[in-house]
Amino acid sequence: MSRRILLLEDDKNLADTLDELLISHGYEVIVCYSAQAAIDASYAQVFDLYVLDINLPEMSGIELLESLRHADDKTPAIFISAMVDLNTISRGFEAGAQDYIKKPFFPEELLIRIDAKFAGEKSIFTYADLAFDPASKVLKKGGSILPMGEVQERLFELFSQNLGKVLDKELLLSCLEQPSDAALRVALNKLKNTTGLKIKNIRSVGYLLEAF
Repeated sequence: MSRRILLLEDDKNLADTLDELLISHGYEVIVCYSAQAAIDASYAQVFDLYVLDINLPEMSGIELLESLRHADDKTPAIFISAMVDLNTISRGFEAGAQDYIKKPFFPEELLIRIDAKFAGEKSIFTYADLAFDPASKVLKKGGSILPMGEVQERLFELFSQNLGKVLDKELLLSCLEQPSDAALRVALNKLKNTTGLKIKNIRSVGYLLEAF
């Protein structure tokens, strides 16, 4: 599965150059030329990475990332900017960025950093209209973030890692704060109702997440 990147850059020539380079190396890229377009795209789709310019007319890339973080969007982000004062760089990392590249830069430098970031990371898990990022623990349903409690999150992650495999009941019980057969049934029913997962009870053995 190719990684999906949201690229926010209002310099069309630079955006097109980066878009072409990243696509040629197997990435799926959604290019946005304004902060509002990036916001709309972030709610409509699940991304593996945001690459954001900072100096934009209507909203800075930093303000954009801050608003996404406030909405519990934990997608990794890289800033690209000609602004290199310490205050801006500090604000960028405080907003939740993982990297910062100073303009002008060779497009290949961005590619190298993106390749390094994704090396060894787990892929996005998709199931019907669900998309789960195991790195950030963000689950989206139909493009919108779907909040989960800690128990649901632990159960969902176990099932997402074992699609089509029977999970022993004892393993699932370990996800609960107060384990019991009744509590497990309640937790699984809640998870199914919230997410639409097709979880099947294999009597006397455990539970199975069926392929959609």
